[in-house]
Amino acid sequence: MSVWPAWKVRDGGGATVWFGVRLEFGDGARVDAVAVVSEGSVSIEDVRAEPALSLDDLAALADWIEGPLSDACGIGTGRGADGGEDGEDAEGGDAGSGRVRSAWPRGVEGQWLVAQKYRAAQEAGTDPVLAVMSATGHSRRRSLRLIGQARDAGFLTPRRARR
Repeated sequence: MSVWPAWKVRDGGGATVWFGVRLEFGDGARVDAVAVVSEGSVSIEDVRAEPALSLDDLAALADWIEGPLSDACGIGTGRGADGGEDGEDAEGGDAGSGRVRSAWPRGVEGQWLVAQKYRAAQEAGTDPVLAVMSATGHSRRRSLRLIGQARDAGFLTPRRARR
């Protein structure tokens, strides 16, 4: 996999940086993506694949590129996307963006807390996954994994079977 900076736009006190990402597989398949880093978060703006990706492969794309892209962007490494210090605080969040990832407990305690946040959001009529994302500071994918772990531990009811 290769990741390279494509362009940067400075705005006020920060910068938005776009990166090109290319995955090449042994069978000749290729995936090209454009990722943008702004205020300490990374999002994918464009994906092109040859041959086309299935929905499952598209969902797995984030797992394939998360580590190398984070390293190239400077997320979680103490270096910002512009090569400078990123203002990461002791909690692991980006102080400049206003988003702070709290130290979420691991194991049974963390699973129980995820279940509490999930159920509270359901009772309030809001999106329970977004509530867990907000509480943990994790991505949607990671939050769904935490919810699954809470289900497996018996803190949440099993998912309804899809028909």
